[in-house]
Amino acid sequence: MNMRLKIKYLLLTLLISIQFSCDDYLELLPPEGLVREDFWKTKEDVEAVLMAAYASFAQQDRQLFLHGELRADLLAGKGNQPNMERVIMENSIFPDNNFCNWKDFYVVINYCNEVIKNAPLVQTIDNTFTDFRLRTVMAEAYFLRSLSYFYLVRIFQDVPLVLEPSETDNSEFYPSKSSEQEVLDQIVADLNANWEFAPSGGFPSLAENKGRASRAAYDALLADIALWRFQYEEAIMHIERIESMEEYFLMPSAQWFENFYPGNSLESIFEFQFDGNLQQPNNLWPLTQRVPNEYGPSIAAIQMFARDFAVELVRGEDVTIDKIGEGSYIIWKYIGQAPDGQSQRSGGASRSANFIVYRLADVLLMKAEALSQLGRFDEALLIINEIRDRANVGAVSPAFTANAFEDVILHERALELAYEGKRWFDLLRMGRRNNYERKEKLIEIIVSNAPSTQRRILATRLNNPLGWYLPIYSGEIDRNRNLTQNPYYDF
Repeated sequence: MNMRLKIKYLLLTLLISIQFSCDDYLELLPPEGLVREDFWKTKEDVEAVLMAAYASFAQQDRQLFLHGELRADLLAGKGNQPNMERVIMENSIFPDNNFCNWKDFYVVINYCNEVIKNAPLVQTIDNTFTDFRLRTVMAEAYFLRSLSYFYLVRIFQDVPLVLEPSETDNSEFYPSKSSEQEVLDQIVADLNANWEFAPSGGFPSLAENKGRASRAAYDALLADIALWRFQYEEAIMHIERIESMEEYFLMPSAQWFENFYPGNSLESIFEFQFDGNLQQPNNLWPLTQRVPNEYGPSIAAIQMFARDFAVELVRGEDVTIDKIGEGSYIIWKYIGQAPDGQSQRSGGASRSANFIVYRLADVLLMKAEALSQLGRFDEALLIINEIRDRANVGAVSPAFTANAFEDVILHERALELAYEGKRWFDLLRMGRRNNYERKEKLIEIIVSNAPSTQRRILATRLNNPLGWYLPIYSGEIDRNRNLTQNPYYDF
C-alpha cells in the first residue's frame, strides 16, 4: 500500500483509462507535472481527482471479478491461468503472493481522502463551486471510499482504516490495522451521513447516471453491509428505499442479456463504465475469452447452465456460458453482444462490457435472504419466484426453515449473478452466519469444485474460518512495522 503519493500530481498518466465516455470529464485532466501548490484551485481540480478515484476503481475489474469468484465453485482455471491465481484457487496461499496486495484499493481510498479534505478548501477559493456541488462530490468520494473498505474487510477482515490523505513522500506513515467492526462502523456512519447528498440522476449521459454514486447505490451498499453483519431489518429498510424510488425494474425475460450488452439497463443501480472506442477498455474480455484460455465455467457451473444438464432458457447456455466444443465452454456475459452464443462483441465494443456492482435482482435476493432469516418465509418466497418467473423457470417451494431458504437463495443467486463477483462473498456470508453453524456446507460446496486428489487437503485448509481471508502481502509487512499478519498465516 504505497500510501505516500508523490507531491507532484501525475494524474494525466493515472487518468488515461478514465471510465466515463463524456468528453467533458476527459477535459478535467490537469496538466502533467502540476505541483500541489498550483492545484486545488477550482472545482474542476476536485472533479479531476474524483474521476481518478472512479477510474482507478474501474481498472480493478479483474481483481474484483477474481476476488468474488476465484475461491468459489463457478470458475475453473484453464491452461494459461496465472500461477499466483491458481494457488489461491487451490487454497495454497502464502503472504508473498502478489494477488494478496491491497495497494490498488488504497490508491482509490487516498484519492477519496484527498477530495474529502480539499474540496471544502477549494470552495473558499472558487466562488463557482456551489454548496450543492460540493456536497454531491464529497458524497461520491465517501461512497467510493466505503465500497473500497467493504471489499477490503471481506477479503482481509482487519485492515488499516485511513481517513486522511497521505500527501508527501517524506512523511512517516505506518498505519496499524483496525478491526472489521471498527471499519464497518465508520463506513456505515459515513454513508448514512451523506446519503441525502448523493446525486440522483441529472447527469448528461446514461453512463454517468449509472456510473456515479447515486442514492440507490448508497442504499444497495448499505443493505449489503447490513446483510454481511446479519442486521436483517436494516438491510430490508435500505432495499425498500430503493424500491420506493420506482426507478429500477427487472428487465423482461427477452431482454435479460441487455444487463450486459449494451449495459446500463433499467435494472442497473451502479456499474463501472468502460468504452473501448474511447481507449477505456475493461480487463474481463481477455480474461473470459477462449484465448488466452485463462478462465472458464467450472463443472458445477456447466451443470447449472448447459442445456445437457439444466433448463435455464434465459440465463443458461448461449447466455451466461457458451459451448465452443464437446465438453468445452466459455463465459459469455462479458464477450457476447446477444444471447445466442455466436454474436461476439467486436472492435471497440469488445472490451466495453461494464462491471456491474449492483443491480435490482441482486438487491431483491438480498431482501429475500433477510426476510427468510427473520422467518418471513411467505414474503421471501414471493421474491424468489419473481426472479425465477423472470427467468422462465418454475417456482420453488422450499420447507419453511431458514436453512432451506438459504440453500435456495444461494442457488438462485448463483444462477442470476454468476461471474458478477458475488459468489465467494455469498458463500462466506452463509459460512459465517450463526457462529459458523453451516461452515461444513461452505466447505462442501467449495471442495466439490476441486480435483478429487485435492479435496481432502482443501477441506482441511478451509476448516479454520481465519483461512477464509487472505494474508497481508509480505511486502506490506516488511514496509510497515505496525502491521501484524492475519493469524492464520502467521507462520
